[in-house]
Amino acid sequence: MTYDAIVVGAGINGMVAAAELAGAGWRVCLIDDHDRIGGFIASGEITEPGFVHDTFSSWHPLFHTGGAYADLGEDLARHGLRYRNTDGVLTGSVGPRGVSVAHRNPKVTAAGFGDPADGEAYLAALDRLGADIDVIGGLLGTELRSAAALGAIAKLWRRGGQRRLEAWGRDTAMSGRSWLARFAGPEVDQLWAPWLLHGGLSPDSASGGLMVPLFAATLHGAGLPVVEGGAGAFVAAFEKLLAERGVTVLTGTRVERLLLAGGRVVGVKAGGETLRAERAVLASVSPDALWNHLLPGTGYREQRAEAAAYRFGRGAMQIHVSLDRPLEWSDSALAGAPLVHVSSGSASTGIACAEASGRLLPRRPTVAVGQQFLLDPSRVPEGRGQLWLQLQEVPYAPAGDAAGELDVSGGWNDDLVDGYVDRVLGLVEEYAPGTRAAVRKVVALAPTDLEHWNANAGRGDPYAGSAELDQNLLWRPGPASSRHRTAVAGLWHIGAATHPGPGLGAGSGHLAAQGLITAHTPRTQRLRRLLPG
Repeated sequence: MTYDAIVVGAGINGMVAAAELAGAGWRVCLIDDHDRIGGFIASGEITEPGFVHDTFSSWHPLFHTGGAYADLGEDLARHGLRYRNTDGVLTGSVGPRGVSVAHRNPKVTAAGFGDPADGEAYLAALDRLGADIDVIGGLLGTELRSAAALGAIAKLWRRGGQRRLEAWGRDTAMSGRSWLARFAGPEVDQLWAPWLLHGGLSPDSASGGLMVPLFAATLHGAGLPVVEGGAGAFVAAFEKLLAERGVTVLTGTRVERLLLAGGRVVGVKAGGETLRAERAVLASVSPDALWNHLLPGTGYREQRAEAAAYRFGRGAMQIHVSLDRPLEWSDSALAGAPLVHVSSGSASTGIACAEASGRLLPRRPTVAVGQQFLLDPSRVPEGRGQLWLQLQEVPYAPAGDAAGELDVSGGWNDDLVDGYVDRVLGLVEEYAPGTRAAVRKVVALAPTDLEHWNANAGRGDPYAGSAELDQNLLWRPGPASSRHRTAVAGLWHIGAATHPGPGLGAGSGHLAAQGLITAHTPRTQRLRRLLPG
């Protein structure tokens, strides 16, 4: 079979790229080795009948604010995609230091801080970001090694010269802990430091000084939308849209290698068959899989070396719990919050990250406590509750336990999983008494389970690679391979391992698809023929 484009990998970036290319009239084939599309977007009755859990990812603020949703949102809604969101309590954090809560309204949030000066500084930080969000958002939504990126930087220069440009550069080089230290009270640090984990960072990682206000502004603006009926409904809407646009979807099919001719990719070998691509192949895979496994030959030495050295970050763990009743927090300020972190902010989260990086099970891990059913009651039987617990400071191959309580010699076997789940539930119990007594059933996914499900989640890292600054932004996945259009003609690299990195924004799939559509418009092709060389 011959197509205009073949997309390898059907996670969110692959689905978006296939849908947008097909919408522009391209003949597209989307291939995935699983029996379903969607990647880390799925849901099901994991614990018990009637309790619908989002298996992996869940919250969609990045998708709501991204270019893919602007392009596809109306069509996905026509195919049944519905969101539930909050207009009040947004998120909170609870720990030995107390409780800190954010509301959709940033002014209400700032009014809750103990020091009025902190509230003023918080709103000023959001205003400062808002004044330049067109530039910063533009940089996150374009190729950084491009004239468009230079244009965005020039716009920032015209607004405030070297001082304004360097101020944002300094924030990007700063850790989240350092940026948050400007606030006298504990509330802002406790509230937003744990969110750095959702970007694959720690409180002490560079670029946190940019990401903290970005997280805050995004959540205040977009809230925490979840898919009505479970994340699987998001995939179902895409399946209908892809079918409507004529995309050939091949599941349960492994791509064995890419086919080259004259230095150009011309198709793939998949499931024992040859599929041809006349215009492009888009690969949503890890750098090592792309350069050292799918590509034949011995060329592209720099890219192959970069891919082999690409680092994965900390592992993660997902715990699903069905409850006899909804969770009851000791502090009523957390009532109704769909996502709460058990954390003291940079202090406890930084320690847990360091322990996990040292291959120790953290003594007091940061626990993301999700209660999606508060936004979408259809997910649980009436009167019941559920927990979506996410842990992002988990060693893939633990060498010890920071608390000295659990035997790690057998790796992530049932005993270790059960023991760590008990520790996590104990932390929740500290701030929501009666949690353990309300538990009906628990199902947990260890880092090894995440890697087994998704090869891009190497070593159990759901973000497909460390997001440390040397492997992010201008250098993701590496200096020689940081463009989506690769050194191989017709081959595009997309996915969480490429700019703008992890998350459910589908930024790389959208970027690549729009780049290809623009490059193949008659006007662009005419201009290229007129240019010298």
